[in-house]
Amino acid sequence: MRRDRLGKAALTIQTEKRAKAGQWVRAIVGAMTSSPIRPGAPSGAVASPAPDSMAPSDSVAPADSVTPAGTTGSTNSVAVVGGGPAGLMAAEALAGAGLAVDLYDAMPSVGRKFLLAGKGGLNLTHSEDFDAFAARFGAARARVEPWLHAFGPDEVRAWAAGLGIETFIGSSGRVFPVEKKAAPLLRAWLRRLRALGVRLHARHRWLGWAAHAAAPGVPIADAGPTGQVLRFDTPDGERAIAHRAVILALGGGSWARLGSDGAWVPLLAERGVALAPLRPANCGFEARWSEHLRAQHAGAPLKSIALSFAGRSRRGECVVSEHGLEGSLVYAYSAALRDAIDRDGRAVPTLDLLPDHNAERVRAEVTRPRGARSVASHLRSRLGLQGVKTALLREVLGAEGMHDPERLAAAIKALPITLVAARPLDEAISSAGGVAFDALDDALMLKALPGVFCAGEMLDWEAPTGGYLLTACLASGVVAGRACTQRFGPR
Repeated sequence: MRRDRLGKAALTIQTEKRAKAGQWVRAIVGAMTSSPIRPGAPSGAVASPAPDSMAPSDSVAPADSVTPAGTTGSTNSVAVVGGGPAGLMAAEALAGAGLAVDLYDAMPSVGRKFLLAGKGGLNLTHSEDFDAFAARFGAARARVEPWLHAFGPDEVRAWAAGLGIETFIGSSGRVFPVEKKAAPLLRAWLRRLRALGVRLHARHRWLGWAAHAAAPGVPIADAGPTGQVLRFDTPDGERAIAHRAVILALGGGSWARLGSDGAWVPLLAERGVALAPLRPANCGFEARWSEHLRAQHAGAPLKSIALSFAGRSRRGECVVSEHGLEGSLVYAYSAALRDAIDRDGRAVPTLDLLPDHNAERVRAEVTRPRGARSVASHLRSRLGLQGVKTALLREVLGAEGMHDPERLAAAIKALPITLVAARPLDEAISSAGGVAFDALDDALMLKALPGVFCAGEMLDWEAPTGGYLLTACLASGVVAGRACTQRFGPR
């Protein structure tokens, strides 16, 4: 059927990627950990490795950790909570400076969202000049740019090379590993962390701070000699573990099944940390398509088009989904589109369906006498317009507009598409919102909680896809790790 054929062609639709993501990530993790999926196991089940499946064989739980009885274990290490790129990089910075590090992650293994990014080739960073790169962070540029000076695109490539992963610059300027896979890089990274003595603890979900660690209004770090007393839900029950300091790198609110579920938000809010609501970023948007368009064209790619909105225009591709529009071209505008919808109840970008044709040529071909041919046949023969592009013209203009040559010619060059909502947060590639920069000092330590640093996507910044997100996450981990080292250096 036509719909099935188009659906298979549109592999960039987030909902289609999501349907396979869990199975794919579990398969990769199984290969990396020698823990294959159990035949017939329910979705999400991984064959019974030890709780710290990604930890080295000699890894042990923090000294004297205990299960719930109101008591606490203690260690002289720094805790990193979150095993994504920011957390792993923070752990590397700490351990490389000689600090003992315990890294905790709620999932059965670390780096799950990182592995999923590798399915598309693992876009590590971008090769454009520094000023253009920094400009991609929009309103957050002033806060993110210092991170990039500490660990920018060149440093990312050098770091990957140090792990034995060679990179190349693609035709778009994006930087990828030569193998275009995430798993080899993650394996090499984990080997380095283990060699540095980092202890990895999987299936340890952070529950906040122990209730007795401080009275209300008293910073946790000032609670006494135990420092940060953290609570974890583990396979052996709840544990309370004291650390010298903590770096939180818990991700945003998208792709909850891979660990970024935003469960940390109330834990910081109750400690007086200023937070911006988590919102979808790099996401699709909803349009009120007719049933006919949904039935005939959902899943169809829109190739060789340009999208204009808020004074910007960009060429690329996107997909007509069942709900609206998806794909890289739309993601590039997601912040502006989302903010316009929040403000005005809708956003109306325009699509140039023939960006290689100027308006005069389009008008000349559309107004040329068509004789007995249908409008669709005329557009196909004179301009090469067909399929979903013609269907979108009819969707917006209606039958009357399709028979008005002037309106039709104008719409081909600037077709208004009314978008009414962003797709749900959990479907987004990333999220905006999180810990407000005003809640942090320049070293990414929480002002309300001395000794607690934050890094990665849980901070209130966003960036388009193209290597910008990953680079900034890595850079923030470096900054937080170095700052924590300066304040809580080896003893």
